[in-house]
Amino acid sequence: MRKQAEFEAIIGYEFKNPRLLQQALTHSSYANEKHMKKHSDNERLEFLGDAVLEVVSSEFLFLNYPELSEGDLTKFRASLVCEPTLAACTPQLALGDFIRLGKGEDMTGGRTRKSILSDALEAVIGAIYLDGGFTNAKEFILKFILTDIEHKKLFYDSKTILQELVQGNYEEELNYKLVAESGPDHNKNFSVEARIGEKVYGTGCGQTKKAAEQEAAYQALLILKADELKAADKKQ
Repeated sequence: MRKQAEFEAIIGYEFKNPRLLQQALTHSSYANEKHMKKHSDNERLEFLGDAVLEVVSSEFLFLNYPELSEGDLTKFRASLVCEPTLAACTPQLALGDFIRLGKGEDMTGGRTRKSILSDALEAVIGAIYLDGGFTNAKEFILKFILTDIEHKKLFYDSKTILQELVQGNYEEELNYKLVAESGPDHNKNFSVEARIGEKVYGTGCGQTKKAAEQEAAYQALLILKADELKAADKKQ
């Protein structure tokens, strides 16, 4: 596990109270294993960070998408703050390397588990908010989360967009095939292929079949859109 100072260097924020960051990076499995006092893990900070993230993302969308209705803004915000999207923001922070996990959780792939990564990211937001105020928390969110917006929206809506694309352009039907399932009941991992007819266009993994299908649909969309661009280039 890497040191907190390295994480501060990555995010560009130095904590006045390092214990807040330590708590944000402490998973419940570690706190339980070490018999730490109650509320020593990151769950309460996650609760706070979630609220701060919702305010910042709401303001961002309100200001940048004036043409959207309330319903569309709500759906758009959900695409930016859902678990898979938040987890996808964490590799650039190497967040998984810094989280304090119990041995069992660590050995079963906890450092790459989307739920653990997304919760820790929200906890970091909460910690920055308590340590440095709303402005610093907002800066962190704008820098590391509210980026590459259209791709994140595409990911969130991937199954719907892919379904519409296939219905409008292909004779064969879109289907999802479960190709692998592993892990105990409380920690399943599913692998799914997105197919048009029998041809595989995307693969995805997730802790639920729905999450795996979403990832597979997104990968398929990237391939199909790339094919569209190639076809358009050839025509010119």
